[in-house]
Amino acid sequence: MTAQASPGVDPGFVDDLTQNFAVQFLDRVAASGDLEAFRYPRGEGWESVTWRQAGDLVEKLAAGLLSLGIQPEQRVGIASSTRYEWILADLAVMCSAGATTTVYPSTNSEDTAYILGDSECRVVFAEDDEQIAKLKEHKGDLPHLEKVVTFDGTTDGDWIIGLDDLAKLGEAYLADHPGVVEETARAIPADQLATLIYTSGTTGRPKGVRLLHRAWVYEGAAIQVQNILDETDLQFLWLPMAHAFGKVLLSAQLACGFATAIDGRVDKIVDNLGIVKPTFMGAAPRIFEKAHARIVTMQAAEGGLKEKIFLQAFKVGVDVERRKKEGRSVPFLLGVQNGLFDRLVFSKVRERFGGRVRFFISGSAALNAEIAEWFNAAGVLILEGYGMTENAAGATVNLPHSYKIGTVGPALPGSEIMIGPDDEVMLRGPHVMAGYHNLPEETAKTLTEEGWLRTGDKGSLDAEGFLTITGRIKDLFKTSGGKYVAPSAIEAKFKALCPYASQFLVFGNERNYVVALITLDPDAMVDWAKEHGMADASYAEVVGSDAAQEMVKGYVEQLNAELNRWETIKKWKVLDHDLTIESGELTPSMKVKRNVVEENNKALIDSLYG
Repeated sequence: MTAQASPGVDPGFVDDLTQNFAVQFLDRVAASGDLEAFRYPRGEGWESVTWRQAGDLVEKLAAGLLSLGIQPEQRVGIASSTRYEWILADLAVMCSAGATTTVYPSTNSEDTAYILGDSECRVVFAEDDEQIAKLKEHKGDLPHLEKVVTFDGTTDGDWIIGLDDLAKLGEAYLADHPGVVEETARAIPADQLATLIYTSGTTGRPKGVRLLHRAWVYEGAAIQVQNILDETDLQFLWLPMAHAFGKVLLSAQLACGFATAIDGRVDKIVDNLGIVKPTFMGAAPRIFEKAHARIVTMQAAEGGLKEKIFLQAFKVGVDVERRKKEGRSVPFLLGVQNGLFDRLVFSKVRERFGGRVRFFISGSAALNAEIAEWFNAAGVLILEGYGMTENAAGATVNLPHSYKIGTVGPALPGSEIMIGPDDEVMLRGPHVMAGYHNLPEETAKTLTEEGWLRTGDKGSLDAEGFLTITGRIKDLFKTSGGKYVAPSAIEAKFKALCPYASQFLVFGNERNYVVALITLDPDAMVDWAKEHGMADASYAEVVGSDAAQEMVKGYVEQLNAELNRWETIKKWKVLDHDLTIESGELTPSMKVKRNVVEENNKALIDSLYG
């Protein structure tokens, strides 16, 4: 076992962290009061809010929570999509010394009730009538829930009130208790509970991860001390705020002072990027896979000389970037070609993302290195990071001035990584959770006595401290021939090869060969169907057609040519539906629930071995 501390930055900043997340916000309001803090859609345009304006409203909402009797560490739920009001609600909970419990808006009513009941939430911010209905359905199971505050839903003047109603309660409370919010915020110790995030998990009930104020403050500070973001940046935020990745980006905003444009509608991401023109954005790999596929298929549809120029541009661009990264010279003519392609091809790719992006941050799942190289060739840098809910989302990240594609970067400064038994990645630092809520045995399995977090991921560290993740330990399987297979690497490779792929799942544990279940992206297949004379056919008819099967076969053969013999896909099947959050086959953060997919398709998988 070898421990690797983060290089490059003096870890002494950890000793001077802001006391808590609430004070981090109050200090930012004081330092940047007249600067833009948030931007959100309103009607056909965008509304802008300064730090001072946000601070005034948060103070009223926090005072409203105090008037409802919220005590330190008492839980307040938020069941909503990502929007400006989500941020306000969370900051108000922080400033009232409560603890935010997050619920994805897609969570079914039973699991919503479990999360809010297990956490003993006293107040819940519910986005709309759909979320309120879940609470009403299980009201008898939620004895601690005293008040619902809705953003857009129907109020009843009693159990359910509006956000404006909460602010009015706060105004009245502040009139009688001036300065109470700041006094409350500054009394919060660093080791007080700030957030309960329930992991969506792949089996059993979700587990509540207890994250302290110090974890979130540390995450923001660790980004700030590396000088990669400042007040001149503009973030576009669409990530689910119920996910730890979203909260890390909020912490980074408070530490660095940049403005954030917020709109959680996934179908609006591309349009919004063109309007907002951000300098950076965090995203899951699926967003980059879809963008890559869309650009590639659109160019292929044009065909002819334009497609040839496009393909040659990326061949040259990838070669040039690899040479630069490896310290090799770029021949004069190759550099001239790359400059020409930058004007003809790459500039148009950058413009699709608003034209100002300095970098993207990819997290929550593995990003295929070939897709990262493809974007990098076009001048769109994707910095991959790594972490999990249990360590407040951020454990490692590549940096604009120091990155290695294919790795997830070095540890955040002030924290440590260790490669433990069975090559398991282990983490230690201020960001590690206090434990699982009401689950002492699960906590003991995951946290060592020395404070190390067992991640369940397999990985390795290079000489410079860059971490490479090779897959989930529990997902690795062994064929009946005794060969180990890491499915995630194969799956990511296929999605880089096939621009029509949505999901590619590999199976073969204790079997004599490897098989795959494949889903095709519904959006990408619309144009493909038109090109193949099936514009009026259903999705199931399109993906089941001989033409689609032949198309997939070609990509599987390309994949197999790059794999070891024992990894090759001997048989495969295209499903007649894509995986969705609603079906329970994807988590809200778009990770595949492999065991659910396997169970749902057990007979089909068995038939591939017939």
